Formats: sequence, structure tokens, C-alpha cells
Amino acid sequence: MKRGDLLTLTIERPAAGGRMIARHEGAIVFVAGAIPGEVVDAEVEKVQRGTGWAITREVTSASPDRLADAPDGACGGSVLAHIRYERQLELKIAIVEDTLRRLGRITLDARPPITGSPVDGYRMRARLHVRNRRIGFFREGTHSLCDAAQTRQLHPRAIDMLRSLETSLATLERDPVSEIELSENIDASERAVHFELVEGGDPSRLATITNVAGLMGASCAPPDSRRTQELWGSTTVADTIGGVRLERHARSFFQGNRFLLQPLVDHVLSQITGTPVLDLYAGVGLFSVTAAAAGRGPVTAIEGDRFAAADLRRNAAERDDVAVEADAVENYLKHAQPRAGTVILDPPRTGLSKAALAGAIAVRAPRLVYVSCDVATLARDARSLIDSGYEIASVRAFDLFPTTAHVETVIAFSRSQPR
Repeated sequence: MKRGDLLTLTIERPAAGGRMIARHEGAIVFVAGAIPGEVVDAEVEKVQRGTGWAITREVTSASPDRLADAPDGACGGSVLAHIRYERQLELKIAIVEDTLRRLGRITLDARPPITGSPVDGYRMRARLHVRNRRIGFFREGTHSLCDAAQTRQLHPRAIDMLRSLETSLATLERDPVSEIELSENIDASERAVHFELVEGGDPSRLATITNVAGLMGASCAPPDSRRTQELWGSTTVADTIGGVRLERHARSFFQGNRFLLQPLVDHVLSQITGTPVLDLYAGVGLFSVTAAAAGRGPVTAIEGDRFAAADLRRNAAERDDVAVEADAVENYLKHAQPRAGTVILDPPRTGLSKAALAGAIAVRAPRLVYVSCDVATLARDARSLIDSGYEIASVRAFDLFPTTAHVETVIAFSRSQPR
């Protein structure tokens, strides 16, 4: 097996990342654009340590779950867009079970439920790229742009705004922008952007030319800058969730699926079994402020990102049952000795650092609720939590990212007998 070979493969099962597993002469091949049960002709893209990666070129025996006229699966992470949505959900649960078993040595007693989402226009947040006067997503594994509209992930009004923005940016002799962070509220009535500048990019004309229809404000900054230049309007959008108003800057992290936001919050709050609550990686307060409003306080909320922490302080300002610490989780847990009946963890995709994991375990809370967008790091951390004396109380998945390979998984842990 070598690059360029065309192999006839029988697809066996899904793999984390969205490709499917097949075998050729005993070697594993990860195949893009296929469905378990299909027979496909696939072209080998690369071979590494005896394992192949290939892309489907022709389907010789198609699954009944294959959709006709599917969009480019490599655009914007739409790697499952060729599969009937109900089958996508089944495959994602299979990936959760398989990854927990392989990486975490955890076999679940029952198949966890998954909450599905409408596919069209689900995204409230997106990172887009600007190249050669065009705005779009990258095709998988490349820096080649593709049209964001074809993925169907963004709201039509957001697509219209991006096209107007693209036209405006094209009037500049040199493009000062490399990336665009888009933030939108649930009903798509508020929309703001943050521009990441190219090195040495001149933002002097951005305030004038980016004031386009469908946009309420814009900011900019060089890459990785802790300072933001507000260009015009308001770059803060807001929603009412769980009866509380949550505001967020375009640079702040926020869950991205408008349809599953409330169900996700409802589920996490339902897993709180004791107080006080310690919310680690609290973001702008999605779980901490709504938990307090639901009578599950007091809550201590920890957030290290300066933009999200500023939003968190504002969102919790009217509540005396939410204490905010603008600090890295590792640093807070190292110096504080918090008591908690429930710990909520919603870390980035990389999961918990060793220090954060050790600190969370040291709290010895009877209940721990882990919210994860990456099942591999979740499996790794779940193994450590179980080894430290926790046991799994519940598992539920939420398809916050339809047609992509990602799935949000919430595992509630209860502390078993002390060790």
C-alpha cells in the first residue's frame, strides 16, 4: 500500500475524527467519505507506520444512508454530511462508546442517549479565514478556502453579511485581515465580528468599510494580542438562557449550537446534586449564572480568559450567590482550598491539564460533571477520575456540531468509597 494506490475496501466502523475504518491486507485504512457497510474504491492519500489514509473515489455498494448531492465533506468539517442524519447520530454514539473503551478502558452498561439538532443554520460562532480577498472555511488539511454557505452551518443572514463584508474588504489595496471571529445570538438578531489582523496589518480603514448590513459592531487586534481595538458599534451580543441575560464579546468562547443550548444547560443543571457549586472553565457564566438563578447556588466561577472573565463578571454582577475568580484553573486550585458539593468542568478540547485534574480531584466533591467536546481527552481524564475513586453516574451526548466529527459529551461522576 502506497500513496496513489486505488484500493477496493469494505468499510467496517467509524473512527474518531470522522473517517471510517477498513482493512487492506491486515493493515488499517482510515477512509474519508464512506459509511460502514459500504464497498468503495478509495485512493490512498498517505501511509504512516503501516496505517493508511484514503479518500473515497467511487462507491460500488452504497449504504441506504448515503445522501445524494452532499456538500464538500472537507469544507468546514462537514465530514459526515453525506450520511443521513439519524445514522450520523448512531455513528457518533458508537464513537463515544469505542473511544471510552479503547482509551479509557471504560465499558458502559448501556448505550448513552444523544440529543440531535437541526442541521441548517445551527452555528452561532465560527472562525472564518480571509485569503486573496475571499472569506470562507478551510478545506480539511489545507489552507484552501471553500464557500461557508455550502456547509449550511451558518444562518442565511450571517452568510449575507459575510458576502457584504467580503465585497467591502476587497476595496482595500492590501488585506489587513487574516481571520474573522463571528458571534451571533440565538435568534440571529444580533451579530458581531472580531478581525484578527495580519502581521503589520493597517486597521485604519476597517471602521469605515466594515459597517455593513446585518452587523452590529466590529473589533480588531493583532494575533494573540490581549488588547482589542473596538472599531465601531457594539461587539457584545446577548441571549436570555434559563431566565438570565448572558452577554458575550465576539472574542469570548461560548457554546455554538443555537438549538441545543438550552437543553445542554438544563441537563448539566439537572446533574448538580449538592452545593456549593464550583464551576471550572466557567466561560461567560453559561452554567454558573444559570445554576444560581435556578436555586442551585452558591456558585464560585473560575475563568482564566480575560475576555470571557470580563463577560462573566458582568453577567454575575447582580447576583450575590455567584463569586467570580478571574484566574487560570490550575492557579486557582493550587492556592485555594475550595469546598464543593458539585464541580462542573467544561475544559477546552485539550481536556484537563495534569495540574487541573489533580486539583479537581483534590476538592473531593461528591459530584463532578464533566462537559467535553473531545471524547478522546474525556476518555483519558475519565480514567484518571475513576482511578481516584469516582464512578460514572450518567452519560449523555449532544450533537452540537451536526455533519462534523465532533460531539459534546456530558459525564456525571459520583465519588465512590474513599481510597
